[in-house]
Amino acid sequence: MSNHTTVSTFLLWGFSSFPDLRGLLFVMIFFSHGIILTANVSIMVAVKLSHNLHTPMYFFLCGLSFSETCSTMAIIPRMLVDLLSDSKTISLPECATQMFVFFGLAANNCFIMAAMSYDRYTAIHKPLHYPILMTHKICFQFITASWMVGFLVSLGIVIVVFSLSFCDSNIIQHFFCDISPVVSLACDYTSRHEMVIFGLSAFVLVGSCVFIVMSYVFIVSTVVKMPSAKGRYKAFSTCSSHLTVVCIHYGFAGFVYLRPKDRDSFCEDMLMAVTYTVLTPLLNPIVYSLRNKEMQTALRKVLGKTGSSLRG
Repeated sequence: MSNHTTVSTFLLWGFSSFPDLRGLLFVMIFFSHGIILTANVSIMVAVKLSHNLHTPMYFFLCGLSFSETCSTMAIIPRMLVDLLSDSKTISLPECATQMFVFFGLAANNCFIMAAMSYDRYTAIHKPLHYPILMTHKICFQFITASWMVGFLVSLGIVIVVFSLSFCDSNIIQHFFCDISPVVSLACDYTSRHEMVIFGLSAFVLVGSCVFIVMSYVFIVSTVVKMPSAKGRYKAFSTCSSHLTVVCIHYGFAGFVYLRPKDRDSFCEDMLMAVTYTVLTPLLNPIVYSLRNKEMQTALRKVLGKTGSSLRG
Protein backbone atom coordinates (compact mmCIF):
# COMPACT_ATOMS: atom_id res chain seq x y z
CA MET A 1 0.00 0.00 0.00
CA SER A 2 1.12 3.57 -0.63
CA ASN A 3 3.19 5.29 2.05
CA HIS A 4 1.42 8.60 1.53
CA THR A 5 -1.98 7.33 2.65
CA THR A 6 -3.23 9.73 5.31
CA VAL A 7 -6.41 7.90 6.36
CA SER A 8 -5.86 4.86 8.58
CA THR A 9 -9.48 4.01 9.41
CA PHE A 10 -12.79 4.26 7.61
CA LEU A 11 -16.33 4.72 8.89
CA LEU A 12 -18.90 2.39 7.33
CA TRP A 13 -21.85 4.75 7.25
CA GLY A 14 -24.15 2.13 5.71
CA PHE A 15 -27.63 2.20 7.18
CA SER A 16 -26.93 5.09 9.54
CA SER A 17 -29.15 7.23 7.32
CA PHE A 18 -32.09 5.04 8.45
CA PRO A 19 -31.78 4.95 12.26
CA ASP A 20 -35.44 4.03 12.77
CA LEU A 21 -35.06 0.93 10.58
CA ARG A 22 -31.91 -0.48 12.18
CA GLY A 23 -33.78 -2.90 14.46
CA LEU A 24 -36.02 -4.17 11.67
CA LEU A 25 -33.08 -4.49 9.28
CA PHE A 26 -31.10 -6.43 11.88
CA VAL A 27 -33.91 -8.95 12.40
CA MET A 28 -34.55 -9.38 8.66
CA ILE A 29 -30.88 -9.75 7.72
CA PHE A 30 -30.15 -12.01 10.72
CA PHE A 31 -32.88 -14.48 9.81
CA SER A 32 -32.01 -14.26 6.11
CA HIS A 33 -28.42 -15.11 6.96
CA GLY A 34 -29.55 -18.07 9.03
CA ILE A 35 -31.66 -19.37 6.14
CA ILE A 36 -28.76 -18.83 3.69
CA LEU A 37 -26.39 -20.87 5.86
CA THR A 38 -28.95 -23.61 6.52
CA ALA A 39 -30.03 -23.92 2.87
CA ASN A 40 -26.53 -23.91 1.39
CA VAL A 41 -25.14 -26.32 3.99
CA SER A 42 -28.15 -28.61 3.38
CA ILE A 43 -27.38 -28.64 -0.36
CA MET A 44 -23.72 -29.46 0.29
CA VAL A 45 -24.62 -32.27 2.70
CA ALA A 46 -27.27 -33.63 0.33
CA VAL A 47 -24.79 -33.74 -2.57
CA LYS A 48 -22.18 -35.39 -0.36
CA LEU A 49 -24.49 -38.09 1.04
CA SER A 50 -26.62 -38.88 -2.05
CA HIS A 51 -24.75 -41.07 -4.52
CA ASN A 52 -27.14 -40.25 -7.35
CA LEU A 53 -26.04 -36.61 -7.03
CA HIS A 54 -22.36 -37.43 -7.55
CA THR A 55 -22.40 -35.88 -11.02
CA PRO A 56 -20.55 -32.85 -12.46
CA MET A 57 -23.66 -30.63 -12.29
CA TYR A 58 -24.13 -31.20 -8.55
CA PHE A 59 -20.39 -31.05 -7.92
CA PHE A 60 -20.42 -27.51 -9.36
CA LEU A 61 -23.60 -26.69 -7.42
CA CYS A 62 -21.89 -27.81 -4.22
CA GLY A 63 -18.93 -25.57 -5.08
CA LEU A 64 -21.25 -22.65 -5.76
CA SER A 65 -23.09 -23.19 -2.46
CA PHE A 66 -19.80 -23.23 -0.56
CA SER A 67 -18.60 -20.07 -2.30
CA GLU A 68 -21.93 -18.30 -1.67
CA THR A 69 -21.76 -19.25 2.01
CA CYS A 70 -18.23 -17.86 2.31
CA SER A 71 -19.13 -14.63 0.49
CA THR A 72 -22.02 -13.93 2.88
CA MET A 73 -19.73 -14.62 5.85
CA ALA A 74 -17.38 -11.92 4.54
CA ILE A 75 -20.12 -9.26 4.64
CA ILE A 76 -23.20 -10.09 6.71
CA PRO A 77 -21.73 -10.71 10.23
CA ARG A 78 -19.95 -7.35 10.08
CA MET A 79 -23.15 -5.72 8.78
CA LEU A 80 -25.14 -7.12 11.71
CA VAL A 81 -22.58 -5.87 14.25
CA ASP A 82 -22.62 -2.39 12.70
CA LEU A 83 -26.42 -2.26 12.82
CA LEU A 84 -26.28 -2.62 16.62
CA SER A 85 -23.09 -0.66 17.25
CA ASP A 86 -22.48 3.08 17.36
CA SER A 87 -18.85 2.57 16.36
CA LYS A 88 -18.70 1.54 12.71
CA THR A 89 -14.99 2.01 12.12
CA ILE A 90 -12.93 -0.38 10.03
CA SER A 91 -9.16 -0.16 9.62
CA LEU A 92 -7.61 0.22 6.19
CA PRO A 93 -6.08 -3.33 6.22
CA GLU A 94 -9.43 -4.79 7.34
CA CYS A 95 -11.21 -2.89 4.56
CA ALA A 96 -8.71 -4.17 1.98
CA THR A 97 -9.09 -7.74 3.26
CA GLN A 98 -12.88 -7.58 3.15
CA MET A 99 -12.81 -6.24 -0.42
CA PHE A 100 -10.29 -8.90 -1.50
CA VAL A 101 -12.25 -11.80 0.00
CA PHE A 102 -15.68 -10.65 -1.16
CA PHE A 103 -14.73 -9.87 -4.76
CA GLY A 104 -12.57 -12.97 -5.01
CA LEU A 105 -15.57 -15.09 -4.02
CA ALA A 106 -17.94 -13.09 -6.24
CA ALA A 107 -15.64 -13.63 -9.25
CA ASN A 108 -15.37 -17.30 -8.30
CA ASN A 109 -19.19 -17.55 -8.38
CA CYS A 110 -19.22 -16.16 -11.93
CA PHE A 111 -16.62 -18.63 -13.15
CA ILE A 112 -18.36 -21.58 -11.47
CA MET A 113 -21.63 -20.62 -13.17
CA ALA A 114 -19.73 -20.48 -16.48
CA ALA A 115 -18.39 -23.99 -15.78
CA MET A 116 -21.95 -25.14 -15.03
CA SER A 117 -23.13 -23.81 -18.40
CA TYR A 118 -20.30 -25.73 -20.12
CA ASP A 119 -21.37 -28.84 -18.25
CA ARG A 120 -24.96 -28.46 -19.51
CA TYR A 121 -23.68 -27.77 -23.05
CA THR A 122 -21.53 -30.90 -22.99
CA ALA A 123 -24.33 -33.07 -21.56
CA ILE A 124 -26.82 -31.96 -24.24
CA HIS A 125 -24.60 -31.27 -27.26
CA LYS A 126 -22.14 -34.15 -26.82
CA PRO A 127 -23.89 -36.76 -24.65
CA LEU A 128 -21.77 -39.69 -25.89
CA HIS A 129 -18.52 -37.91 -24.99
CA TYR A 130 -19.86 -36.46 -21.73
CA PRO A 131 -18.26 -39.07 -19.38
CA ILE A 132 -14.88 -38.41 -21.01
CA LEU A 133 -15.14 -34.61 -21.21
CA MET A 134 -16.48 -34.11 -17.68
CA THR A 135 -14.47 -36.43 -15.46
CA HIS A 136 -14.05 -35.77 -11.74
CA LYS A 137 -10.49 -34.57 -12.41
CA ILE A 138 -11.62 -32.05 -15.04
CA CYS A 139 -14.42 -30.77 -12.77
CA PHE A 140 -11.92 -30.30 -9.95
CA GLN A 141 -9.63 -28.39 -12.34
CA PHE A 142 -12.54 -26.12 -13.30
CA ILE A 143 -13.24 -25.35 -9.62
CA THR A 144 -9.56 -24.77 -8.84
CA ALA A 145 -9.15 -22.45 -11.83
CA SER A 146 -12.29 -20.53 -10.80
CA TRP A 147 -10.88 -19.88 -7.33
CA MET A 148 -7.39 -18.97 -8.58
CA VAL A 149 -8.48 -16.60 -11.36
CA GLY A 150 -11.21 -15.08 -9.18
CA PHE A 151 -8.81 -14.16 -6.39
CA LEU A 152 -6.11 -12.99 -8.81
CA VAL A 153 -8.59 -10.54 -10.36
CA SER A 154 -9.69 -9.45 -6.89
CA LEU A 155 -6.05 -8.94 -5.87
CA GLY A 156 -5.54 -6.71 -8.91
CA ILE A 157 -8.55 -4.58 -7.97
CA VAL A 158 -7.43 -4.27 -4.33
CA ILE A 159 -3.89 -3.27 -5.33
CA VAL A 160 -5.26 -0.52 -7.59
CA VAL A 161 -7.74 0.75 -4.99
CA PHE A 162 -5.42 0.76 -1.98
CA SER A 163 -2.45 2.26 -3.81
CA LEU A 164 -4.48 5.49 -3.82
CA SER A 165 -4.20 8.31 -1.27
CA PHE A 166 -7.23 8.76 1.00
CA CYS A 167 -7.27 12.26 2.41
CA ASP A 168 -10.66 13.90 1.70
CA SER A 169 -12.90 11.96 4.05
CA ASN A 170 -13.04 8.59 5.79
CA ILE A 171 -16.81 8.04 5.58
CA ILE A 172 -17.72 5.14 3.25
CA GLN A 173 -21.30 5.54 2.07
CA HIS A 174 -21.94 1.79 2.22
CA PHE A 175 -22.27 -1.10 4.67
CA PHE A 176 -19.08 -2.81 3.39
CA CYS A 177 -15.90 -1.84 1.56
CA ASP A 178 -17.29 -1.75 -1.97
CA ILE A 179 -15.14 -0.38 -4.79
CA SER A 180 -16.93 2.82 -5.82
CA PRO A 181 -17.60 4.24 -2.32
CA VAL A 182 -13.96 3.62 -1.35
CA VAL A 183 -12.30 5.11 -4.45
CA SER A 184 -14.57 8.16 -4.20
CA LEU A 185 -12.62 9.09 -1.04
CA ALA A 186 -9.27 9.09 -2.84
CA CYS A 187 -7.46 12.31 -3.71
CA ASP A 188 -5.61 10.94 -6.74
CA TYR A 189 -8.23 8.70 -8.37
CA THR A 190 -8.00 9.19 -12.14
CA SER A 191 -9.66 7.84 -15.29
CA ARG A 192 -6.70 5.47 -15.68
CA HIS A 193 -7.51 3.82 -12.35
CA GLU A 194 -11.18 3.74 -13.32
CA MET A 195 -10.40 1.98 -16.63
CA VAL A 196 -8.24 -0.65 -14.93
CA ILE A 197 -10.94 -1.43 -12.35
CA PHE A 198 -13.64 -1.44 -15.03
CA GLY A 199 -11.53 -3.74 -17.22
CA LEU A 200 -10.98 -6.26 -14.42
CA SER A 201 -14.69 -6.16 -13.46
CA ALA A 202 -15.74 -6.56 -17.10
CA PHE A 203 -13.33 -9.48 -17.54
CA VAL A 204 -15.18 -11.33 -14.79
CA LEU A 205 -18.77 -10.28 -15.47
CA VAL A 206 -18.83 -9.81 -19.25
CA GLY A 207 -16.29 -12.56 -19.98
CA SER A 208 -18.11 -15.25 -18.01
CA CYS A 209 -21.52 -13.98 -19.20
CA VAL A 210 -20.48 -14.19 -22.87
CA PHE A 211 -19.25 -17.75 -22.27
CA ILE A 212 -22.59 -18.66 -20.66
CA VAL A 213 -24.59 -17.08 -23.50
CA MET A 214 -22.54 -18.92 -26.12
CA SER A 215 -23.07 -22.20 -24.28
CA TYR A 216 -26.83 -21.65 -24.24
CA VAL A 217 -26.89 -20.69 -27.93
CA PHE A 218 -25.40 -24.11 -28.73
CA ILE A 219 -27.74 -25.79 -26.23
CA VAL A 220 -30.84 -24.21 -27.78
CA SER A 221 -29.68 -25.03 -31.31
CA THR A 222 -29.26 -28.66 -30.28
CA VAL A 223 -32.51 -28.94 -28.32
CA VAL A 224 -34.75 -27.49 -31.05
CA LYS A 225 -33.49 -30.19 -33.42
CA MET A 226 -34.61 -32.99 -31.09
CA PRO A 227 -37.51 -34.93 -32.64
CA SER A 228 -39.22 -35.69 -29.33
CA ALA A 229 -41.14 -33.02 -27.43
CA LYS A 230 -40.47 -34.97 -24.23
CA GLY A 231 -36.75 -34.93 -24.97
CA ARG A 232 -36.80 -31.18 -25.57
CA TYR A 233 -38.68 -30.57 -22.32
CA LYS A 234 -36.26 -32.76 -20.35
CA ALA A 235 -33.24 -31.00 -21.85
CA PHE A 236 -34.59 -27.53 -21.10
CA SER A 237 -35.68 -28.52 -17.59
CA THR A 238 -32.11 -29.53 -16.68
CA CYS A 239 -30.99 -25.98 -17.55
CA SER A 240 -33.86 -23.95 -16.08
CA SER A 241 -32.51 -23.69 -12.52
CA HIS A 242 -29.06 -22.64 -13.67
CA LEU A 243 -30.46 -20.12 -16.14
CA THR A 244 -32.69 -18.58 -13.43
CA VAL A 245 -29.76 -18.17 -11.03
CA VAL A 246 -27.57 -16.71 -13.81
CA CYS A 247 -30.21 -14.08 -14.67
CA ILE A 248 -30.60 -13.05 -11.01
CA HIS A 249 -26.85 -12.92 -10.35
CA TYR A 250 -25.72 -11.11 -13.49
CA GLY A 251 -28.69 -8.76 -13.52
CA PHE A 252 -27.91 -7.25 -10.13
CA ALA A 253 -24.09 -7.44 -10.37
CA GLY A 254 -24.03 -5.91 -13.86
CA PHE A 255 -26.31 -3.05 -12.77
CA VAL A 256 -23.99 -2.11 -9.91
CA TYR A 257 -20.52 -2.67 -11.37
CA LEU A 258 -20.80 -2.00 -15.11
CA ARG A 259 -22.74 1.26 -15.22
CA PRO A 260 -21.29 4.79 -14.92
CA LYS A 261 -20.85 5.95 -11.33
CA ASP A 262 -21.44 9.23 -9.56
CA ARG A 263 -21.80 10.21 -5.92
CA ASP A 264 -25.57 10.45 -6.20
CA SER A 265 -25.80 6.73 -7.09
CA PHE A 266 -24.22 5.43 -3.85
CA CYS A 267 -27.52 5.11 -1.98
CA GLU A 268 -29.07 3.30 -4.92
CA ASP A 269 -26.02 1.03 -5.23
CA MET A 270 -26.17 0.26 -1.52
CA LEU A 271 -29.78 -0.88 -1.77
CA MET A 272 -28.88 -3.03 -4.78
CA ALA A 273 -25.93 -4.42 -2.83
CA VAL A 274 -28.34 -5.70 -0.17
CA THR A 275 -29.97 -7.66 -2.97
CA TYR A 276 -26.85 -9.40 -4.23
CA THR A 277 -25.24 -9.91 -0.80
CA VAL A 278 -28.39 -11.18 0.95
CA LEU A 279 -31.21 -11.94 -1.49
CA THR A 280 -29.22 -13.67 -4.25
CA PRO A 281 -27.49 -16.20 -1.93
CA LEU A 282 -30.93 -16.77 -0.38
CA LEU A 283 -32.64 -17.39 -3.73
CA ASN A 284 -29.98 -19.66 -5.24
CA PRO A 285 -30.61 -22.73 -3.03
CA ILE A 286 -34.37 -22.09 -3.13
CA VAL A 287 -34.37 -22.07 -6.95
CA TYR A 288 -32.34 -25.27 -7.17
CA SER A 289 -34.43 -27.09 -4.56
CA LEU A 290 -37.83 -25.97 -5.90
CA ARG A 291 -37.06 -26.70 -9.56
CA ASN A 292 -35.11 -29.93 -9.15
CA LYS A 293 -36.81 -33.17 -8.12
CA GLU A 294 -33.52 -35.01 -7.49
CA MET A 295 -32.41 -32.32 -5.09
CA GLN A 296 -35.81 -32.29 -3.37
CA THR A 297 -35.58 -36.05 -2.80
CA ALA A 298 -32.02 -35.81 -1.47
CA LEU A 299 -32.91 -32.92 0.85
CA ARG A 300 -35.89 -34.83 2.23
CA LYS A 301 -33.62 -37.78 3.01
CA VAL A 302 -31.06 -35.57 4.72
CA LEU A 303 -33.71 -33.73 6.74
CA GLY A 304 -35.34 -37.06 7.62
CA LYS A 305 -32.05 -38.48 8.88
CA THR A 306 -31.34 -35.30 10.85
CA GLY A 307 -34.79 -35.42 12.44
CA SER A 308 -34.37 -39.10 13.34
CA SER A 309 -30.97 -38.52 14.93
CA LEU A 310 -32.33 -35.60 16.97
CA ARG A 311 -35.26 -37.68 18.22
CA GLY A 312 -32.91 -40.54 18.99
